[in-house]
Amino acid sequence: MHRRWAWLLGSAALLTAFGAGAAKIYRWTDRAGITHYGDHVPDAPPAAVKTIPVEGEPGAIARLRIENDGDRFLAFADNRLSGPIEVQLDFSRSDNVIGQPMLPARATVAARGSALVAVLSSADPERGFDFELQMESLPGDPNARPSNVDYLLPLQQAAFRIDQGYGGQFSHRDAQNRYAVDFAADIGTPVVAARDGVVMQVESDFDKAGLNLERYGGRANFVRILHEDGTMTLYAHLKSEGVLVRVGQRVRAGQQIGLSGNTGFTTGPHLHFAVQVNRGMKLESIPFRMIGPQGPLRISGG
Repeated sequence: MHRRWAWLLGSAALLTAFGAGAAKIYRWTDRAGITHYGDHVPDAPPAAVKTIPVEGEPGAIARLRIENDGDRFLAFADNRLSGPIEVQLDFSRSDNVIGQPMLPARATVAARGSALVAVLSSADPERGFDFELQMESLPGDPNARPSNVDYLLPLQQAAFRIDQGYGGQFSHRDAQNRYAVDFAADIGTPVVAARDGVVMQVESDFDKAGLNLERYGGRANFVRILHEDGTMTLYAHLKSEGVLVRVGQRVRAGQQIGLSGNTGFTTGPHLHFAVQVNRGMKLESIPFRMIGPQGPLRISGG
């Protein structure tokens, strides 16, 4: 009997589920003269610790875990985010194997939690079985019901300008960005939470930008905040090392969460802001009302 499995990340489309774009390796020499490498600074670092940037691939928001249970296999999804996600499990290849429930199967996984998605067993017990699995994952609870609320302007600056509004032809044409807004902002402009919530996901190590959609479309520095009604606000293109909150932290509307920047798929410095919901393995942006210095904002398309 053989068991094999594979996994896929969530959609790589623009701003779906950003992952790590860069990482760091630290190098130091201890008192005995031995050189060490690690992914974090030691608790009692020596005088000199060198940081070595390392280009990395986007990280998964969920992990597929397979456990052997006698003559069957249990397929679990482990959520790595501080907010709910939805996963969909399917066979990429199968021989004499059935799933309970039938695949493709979906499950909602609580923040930092795990869920049994399917039990796999032989269709014909007289023969062995072989399979490979793939799992897609997406932030958010598909049962979210957006509340009727006003959002604060997510930037601390005297004046503001919208560079791209609803349905913008440059990058706001797909469902997850259709109702996004790009605010012009110099690098280093304070970014604040537009609504109370819990920091669900962050990325701050990416340091590149450009117009290559394949290379930069799903990678940028960002903060994703979960709200009590299940909606999520996304603050993207932040400055490298420009995230000022931690995953799991509760924040208040108006609290600074980061610094605006110019990372990812972008023509120049700005803040990409969107309110998103999971509509059943499909991330969508939704229209929102926002209050600016002079009252309600008019957010036009184009």
